[in-house]
Amino acid sequence: MAEPAWSTDTGGAVYRSRDPVRNLRLRVRLQRVTSTGLLLRRLPRSASPPGKQLLGPATPSTAASGCPDDEEEEAVIGWQEKLFSQFEVDLYQNESACQSPLDRQYHQEILKLEKTGGRKNYRIFTYTDHDRFTNLEEHCQKMTNSDYEVTSHLAERMANVRRRRQDCRPMEGSTLKSRIITWEPSEEFIKNNHVINTPVQTMYIMADLGAYGKLGRREYEHVLCTIKVDSNGVITVKPDFTGTKGAYRIEMDGEKRELWKYTIENASPQVKQEEEEREQRVFKDLYSRHKEYLSGLVGSEFEMTLPGTLRLFVNGEIVSAQGYEYDNLYVHFFLELPAYWSSPAFQQLSGVTQTCATKELGRDKVAYFSYPFTLEMFFTQEDESEGSLPQWPVLYFEVLSLDFWQRYRVEGYGSVILPSAPGFHTLTVPTWRPVELGTVSELRRFFIGGSPELEDMTYVRVPTTFKGERLSRFGFRTETTGSVTFRLHCLQQSKAFLESSAQRTRMQSVLDRLGGVSQQSSLYTVLEAFQKARRRMQEARESLPQDLISTSASTVHQP
Repeated sequence: MAEPAWSTDTGGAVYRSRDPVRNLRLRVRLQRVTSTGLLLRRLPRSASPPGKQLLGPATPSTAASGCPDDEEEEAVIGWQEKLFSQFEVDLYQNESACQSPLDRQYHQEILKLEKTGGRKNYRIFTYTDHDRFTNLEEHCQKMTNSDYEVTSHLAERMANVRRRRQDCRPMEGSTLKSRIITWEPSEEFIKNNHVINTPVQTMYIMADLGAYGKLGRREYEHVLCTIKVDSNGVITVKPDFTGTKGAYRIEMDGEKRELWKYTIENASPQVKQEEEEREQRVFKDLYSRHKEYLSGLVGSEFEMTLPGTLRLFVNGEIVSAQGYEYDNLYVHFFLELPAYWSSPAFQQLSGVTQTCATKELGRDKVAYFSYPFTLEMFFTQEDESEGSLPQWPVLYFEVLSLDFWQRYRVEGYGSVILPSAPGFHTLTVPTWRPVELGTVSELRRFFIGGSPELEDMTYVRVPTTFKGERLSRFGFRTETTGSVTFRLHCLQQSKAFLESSAQRTRMQSVLDRLGGVSQQSSLYTVLEAFQKARRRMQEARESLPQDLISTSASTVHQP
């Protein structure tokens, strides 16, 4: 059977595991495929020129060691398992070269290996999370494939995000002792710790691809695989496990141009079915306990509304007011509850913001209040006939100014219907104020203060005292002023939302009709604009000469 083609996809893969990472095992197979010298040795002698013999550049050390040309090595490596290279063996054998506690620990381990018969691996070795190579590799990572790349300031800072303890490896059962809060951070500390840092451990599986007589040289070291594991159980493997893909290849530089291939497989022990079922039961019990814990935090006395009742909860904010003439603004507001609506006894339905100075923003003056308020109300409709149209609560407000000389002025009135849909809403409401004829009132407003006011703020819409069919505002003069911006977070609660019977259908119809109030209001606005446009067209038509109107009419009706 033919071998699969080479795999050119050297990208990484990300896995997630709930098992302890110490159970991770990788099987790495490394094999030298061929070299230029081997091809030269296998050429027939007849192909050589007369008088010359083509001999492959076989090294004496290879022949003396008795190793075949097609060298092959296999190793099963565990997570953070240290396999020493020939360079490290030569380095740490000398005790005088050991400077750090980690170096001295490696010196003791190499002495133990020599007593037990030496290391089993020759070409495949590893660099763990505490080796110097792991840190140097991250610092030397390039962002581009250019040979003339200059490391940027951001790349240097990101390379310093992770902090490792290189002097010693962690012992079993050891705990990390560090200060959770740094009360007096330095500038360097702030620069290096402004990124959310998820602890990551790194491990490199390496290969020494030099000849047997040249093992232990850094120029022949190549990275076969990089494994990173964070505290959330996310495992990053680059390149990915070989699987059904072909082997990865490494082509050496130099005269021989040796070609190597290697495969990476997941050799972790498979969990038995009994153990997997036991683990699933443990997780299920853990999740159920956590659910009970959360339920205990919430409590069993969760407040529910009565059947057929809708609860409306509004977390609002008066954001800003802009476009007004004077400084030092504040807003007075109150909520009007229509029929079938009620509120708790402790609920305040009115409020006043703080006095806020304005600042220039373009051509307008803007006062930023950021004043929060909370409204809670209940809707209960006893008469469920479709003919009755319930009303939605309305928030009335007035904008006032108070200057340094205690001169008080009304800057504008407005109203906003609370949104019928739950969620987040941003509303900008225009305002107006009443004015009087002549300049006396404006002079009094400027020098002394005071201005025409509404006795009943509900006159902004329909006064509560009005009992007729038509409300006339003829002769009432107003002037457009600025606008006020609201942010409203609306929450609706009802038992009908949990029911699938006809009660939910009736409640949904009530909500639809409540939402229809705002739609009806917008429809009235459109009709009113249409009537104004029609009146302006009639006035323009009446101002035209009669002969021009008769000429245009005859032109239109001419067959």
